[in-house]
Amino acid sequence: MTEDLSRPATPEQQPDEPGQQQPAAGALEREQAMPHTAVSLAADLRALGLAAGDTVLVHAALRSLGFVAGSAHAVVLALLDVLGPEGTLVVPTHTSYNSDPAGWSNPPVPESWWPVIRRENPGFDPVLSLSRWMGVLAETVRTWPGAMRSSHPQVSFAALGARAAEIVGTHPVEDELGDGSPLGAVYRLGGKVLLLGCGHANNTSLHLSECRQEQPKMDANGAAVRDVDGVVRWVTWTAPATDSGDFAELGAAFDVVGPVAMGKVGNATARLMPQRDLVDFGVGWIREHRR
Repeated sequence: MTEDLSRPATPEQQPDEPGQQQPAAGALEREQAMPHTAVSLAADLRALGLAAGDTVLVHAALRSLGFVAGSAHAVVLALLDVLGPEGTLVVPTHTSYNSDPAGWSNPPVPESWWPVIRRENPGFDPVLSLSRWMGVLAETVRTWPGAMRSSHPQVSFAALGARAAEIVGTHPVEDELGDGSPLGAVYRLGGKVLLLGCGHANNTSLHLSECRQEQPKMDANGAAVRDVDGVVRWVTWTAPATDSGDFAELGAAFDVVGPVAMGKVGNATARLMPQRDLVDFGVGWIREHRR
C-alpha cells in the first residue's frame, strides 16, 4: 500500500495506555460536572442521530470522551443500547504488523531480518490476532461475546449485531477496502459512519472512494495467513493503493456540503454521517484533486 501500514496512528487514534498521567480530581471536576455513563452516552448518541436498527462503522478516541464510568465497556454498552437488536456495530481491526517488512519505515528493520519475519510470523488468526493502532474501543468490540471478524490478514473488520455475518463474512484478500470488503457491505446496507473524538484523517470509509477511481494505482502486498489446520502461509496480492494524507482536507470539504450531524458525545466532538454520501462525494473529490 502507498500508505505505510507500519506507521503510528494520529494521536486521537492511539489507545489509552496504562500508566499515563491522569488529571487530578479538581481538574476533572472543572472538565465535567459528573462522570459520563452508558446511559448518558446513549442519550448523547440518540441526540446526534444514531438510531435503533442502524448499521454504523465507528472510529473513536476514547480519551476524548472524558471520564466514563466503565470506560470502553460502558461505551460499547451505550452503542448497543441505541442500535438495539436489529442494529450492527462495526469497527476496524487492522493488523498492520502482519505486512511485508521490506516496506516498513516506522521503524524500518534490517534487510537481513526480512526472511525471518516472513517465515516466523504466526499468521493472521481472526480470534487471536490483536489489532494495531485502532484504539481500545475497537479491541473491546473485537473481543465482545458474539462479535465476528473478517478474514483479511491486514485490514480486517469486526462486527457485532444483526448484520454482522453479512458485513464481515467475506473479505477477499485482493479487495482490501473495496466493494467486496466490509466497507462495501456497509455501503450496500446504507450504513453510517460515526467519528467519536477523531477526524476524517481516521475515516476508513474514504478508502472505498479511492478504490472506486477509474484507474487506481495498484500496490503489491504480503502477509502471513494461518489456515484452519494450523499451517502458516505467506501470501501476496495486489490491490488499489491507499493514501489517507489528504483525508482531513477531503472530510472538511464534505462537512460543508454533506449531511453531517455534529454534536457532543460525552466531552468529545462527534460526527455522524451516511456512508454512501461520504463515499460518493469522496470519489469525485479524489478524482478532481489528486494527480
